[in-house]
Amino acid sequence: MSSDQSGPSYGFDTLQIHAGARPDPATGARQVPIYQTTAYVFRDADHAAALFNLQEVGYIYSRLTNPTVAALGERIAALEGGVGAVCCSSGHAAQIMALFPLMAPGKNIVASTRLYGGTVTQFSQTIKRFGWSAKFVDFDDLDAVRDAIDDDTQAVFGEAIANPGGYIMDVRAVADVADAAGIPLIIDNTSATPYLCRPIEHGATLVVHSTTKFLTGNGTVTGGCVVDSGNFDWTASDRFPSLSAPEPAYHGLKFAETFGPLAFTFHSIAIGLRDLGMTLNPQAAHYTLMGIETLSLRMDRHVANAEKIAKWLEADDRVDYVTYAGLESSPYFDRVKTVCPRGAGALFTFAVKGGYDACIKLIENLEIFSHVANLGDTRSLIIHSASTTHRQLDEDQQRAAGADPEVVRVSIGIEDADDLIADLDQALAKATA
Repeated sequence: MSSDQSGPSYGFDTLQIHAGARPDPATGARQVPIYQTTAYVFRDADHAAALFNLQEVGYIYSRLTNPTVAALGERIAALEGGVGAVCCSSGHAAQIMALFPLMAPGKNIVASTRLYGGTVTQFSQTIKRFGWSAKFVDFDDLDAVRDAIDDDTQAVFGEAIANPGGYIMDVRAVADVADAAGIPLIIDNTSATPYLCRPIEHGATLVVHSTTKFLTGNGTVTGGCVVDSGNFDWTASDRFPSLSAPEPAYHGLKFAETFGPLAFTFHSIAIGLRDLGMTLNPQAAHYTLMGIETLSLRMDRHVANAEKIAKWLEADDRVDYVTYAGLESSPYFDRVKTVCPRGAGALFTFAVKGGYDACIKLIENLEIFSHVANLGDTRSLIIHSASTTHRQLDEDQQRAAGADPEVVRVSIGIEDADDLIADLDQALAKATA
């Protein structure tokens, strides 16, 4: 089941339950089975050869493809409005998978300064080991984005709703800059999910997720996904030879020529998963499939709670400021209507009067909020980013990313909002006494 124009156009609530989930042909099982198998029997030698030559789509080995994982990829692609998707072992893996077909030694990406701290570390440090590099730019300054792009820039990378501050990115404006340069825009849509934002509709080429977060929604498994819009012409220049030029490992096959809009997806499976091995296990895929079935219901509650709590915090004298984009005081408030029309998400920061030490006391005195390095759970979560998720960065980088030493990040869950406010109230009293 898909939402494309070749068949019926289903609504989001229908797709989140049914996309990729046909009854099992062998047993009639209605829920997607967990195909806990390493390998798959070939019909005969010709069948095996056709699969290995990419002449036929099917299952060979679960490092590459697995029916449970494939169902998850199909569901996320349908929700995002993409043509295909590849699932992998984590959000960090998804970022490398997204870049892998595009990059080569000496090449660079232009990335937003407002990214998750682990992503900043991956892009500023780890990818150097591949001979890649990143230029970090404030994506609100479109001229700076244009100026940062050079002949070796292969992609532009940003977050729809930035972690930790909850800032809203003007996806369309940055997409126009990337389009003019002939390079793809990659959007991390983890914090927004396709329920709140569909970056492909705003011009994104690829969408990445940490499925660990809101898509699964219950803090049980890690996973990642890269969704391919199918809209980018990989043959328009010689900038992307992995997709446009002959591939030696497949007897000179050209992915863009052979697979058309699905070129990126097939390359990510046939080469990315084959050689990098960042495989998502089928049980994790099953948990995420079940989580996605209630995505819209949960996100509505996440947003309603976040709006109520952010307004309460903003009015509290013990709080310096709140970064939630759903507040009228936010400089990003107007963007919510166009980029995230169903709400500004459930992730934001607030500054506690008393600074770093008061933040630590606040966290230590909360009872309902869980102090964990995660977000997107049904439970409300809190963390002091400067001393944890963003501690690898210097203070200037922390402030650029919205992880100032005097702020805490909250991921608002789906509990009773009044209970969450009461918990924050008593903890703030102790933290600022």
